[in-house]
Amino acid sequence: MADIGDGAPIADSPSATGSLGAVGERRSVRVGSIRIAGRRRRPTGEKPPLPRELKRSGWLWIAFGIGVALLWASLFAFPLTTNWWGRVDHVVLNWFVGIRTSAMTTIMDAIALLGSLWFIRPLRWATLITLAVFRRWRAFFGVLIAFILVDTIQRVLSIWIARPRPLVDIIGNWSGYSHPSKPVALLAVTVVVMGFALIPRGRWRTWWIVGSSVLVALLAVSLLYLGTDHPTDVAVGWLIGPVVGVLVFRFIAPESLFPVTYGTGRTAHLDVSGARGHAITTAIREQLGITVTSIEPFGLEGSGGSTPLRLTCEGTDTHLFAKLYASSHLRADRWYKVARTILVGSLEDEVRFTSVRRLVEYEDYILLKLQDAGLPSPRSFGFAEITPEREYVIVTEFLEDAKEMGAADVTDDIMDQALLIVRRLWDAGMAHRDIKPANVMVTGGRVVLIDPAFATIRPSPWRQAVDLGNMMIVLALRSSPDAVYERALQFFSPDDIAEAFAAMRSITIPSQSRSSLALVRKTHGVDLVERFRELAPSRERISLQRWSWRRLALTVGAVIALMVLVAMTLDNFRAGVI
Repeated sequence: MADIGDGAPIADSPSATGSLGAVGERRSVRVGSIRIAGRRRRPTGEKPPLPRELKRSGWLWIAFGIGVALLWASLFAFPLTTNWWGRVDHVVLNWFVGIRTSAMTTIMDAIALLGSLWFIRPLRWATLITLAVFRRWRAFFGVLIAFILVDTIQRVLSIWIARPRPLVDIIGNWSGYSHPSKPVALLAVTVVVMGFALIPRGRWRTWWIVGSSVLVALLAVSLLYLGTDHPTDVAVGWLIGPVVGVLVFRFIAPESLFPVTYGTGRTAHLDVSGARGHAITTAIREQLGITVTSIEPFGLEGSGGSTPLRLTCEGTDTHLFAKLYASSHLRADRWYKVARTILVGSLEDEVRFTSVRRLVEYEDYILLKLQDAGLPSPRSFGFAEITPEREYVIVTEFLEDAKEMGAADVTDDIMDQALLIVRRLWDAGMAHRDIKPANVMVTGGRVVLIDPAFATIRPSPWRQAVDLGNMMIVLALRSSPDAVYERALQFFSPDDIAEAFAAMRSITIPSQSRSSLALVRKTHGVDLVERFRELAPSRERISLQRWSWRRLALTVGAVIALMVLVAMTLDNFRAGVI
């Protein structure tokens, strides 16, 4: 086995350029201390490491949805089936009328209170307040939208269908049309989304779902006994509540991405245990030829757009670094950019990715470009596909004993290295676009730039100026703006620095740096950005407000959507549903 000093892989064979050998033969190489075995091509038709498959619960909800559609079609689209369902409803209701007794009526009146707003409304408010207290805002808005949609759908359908109440002796309280059953639909969606929003996956949630199903069943029986609803009204209400509620909730805050937890942590990070962890090790072994023995989350605090991991490799104590990207990260980035476009317009050199695959391919390419330009950055080992078009992992070298710039001792030499990185980026015609303390590492007295996923080739002058300003802010957080300014004059002119801070706005400074700047301003009373502006020559501020047809359309659409949501919320509030 040959150890490669310069990082170039050389095969364990008499000649690196020799034949590939027998079909299926696996050869291995070493890159540093990492052993890379032969890679395996997945045969046609074989499932990926983590297939995108519907689980049993997913198929169950799809079946429920199809059931609702078929029941509606048979109830109201075809006269013959409508008459048949009407006769069945009448037979069932007459049976309930026949078993009525005074004691049973008292019990059923009490059970029917489960469908009253006096019972449902406290449950809903308790759920929303709990989610707000624990700042689980994705789940909060998912639950709120589920409540609003189910109530709105129920009211619209009841008016559109206009089905009269059953032609039996009604002894319960009722109002409006009967289809679908309002009490059943509201209670069903309430208890189902409560289980998904408040109870972690496992035995307790299963018990809750079973218990709540019994509760809804008791309410349904009481309504049939009291004669306020037809059996088909109850059945559709029972189906429409959970189907709409669960589908909306899973779209906004799916369990795999936003599990129910009451501790600390960032929801952008995926769980890498269980099936996903096994899929990651399988994909890296087969697609990159690297055998991974353990996976652990690493450096989560400084990452919000991916799930960073530390990999332990077989037969060595050396680690590798990996980032797991999923469609949720891409979707969050898109929504963030939509909001930013509405607020300030599209920024220059905006990089838009159409898929997770394109994102990870681009980062791997940028890492190679940085290496070619002689910039200190991690070596890439490539990327592996976990689930096609949904989840990918990119693997790079791990910087042992490295510290973020926000925790390192910033000497004159460290400042020079960091500023020289920006100078070399300018000379190479590149911009990093996300320079913050977590992305500027110090290891063994050497400054390394990491996480270039949103870097740009041939950027605008404005984007390059923003890189310079952000790097100077990162350095000043651990030293002083005066010292950083003096060191920067070795690599940049005073006009370059003035341009950089004329371009700086809150939106162009990463959130980690903004938080640190606010802390310095609060504890020491120093505004670092303003101090840099004082040191540099006077320069008129560069405006970021950019209007375009896209920004105008997004703004109008957002206002209309917000007005509709507020109107629906107020309407539900006045109706006593929320």
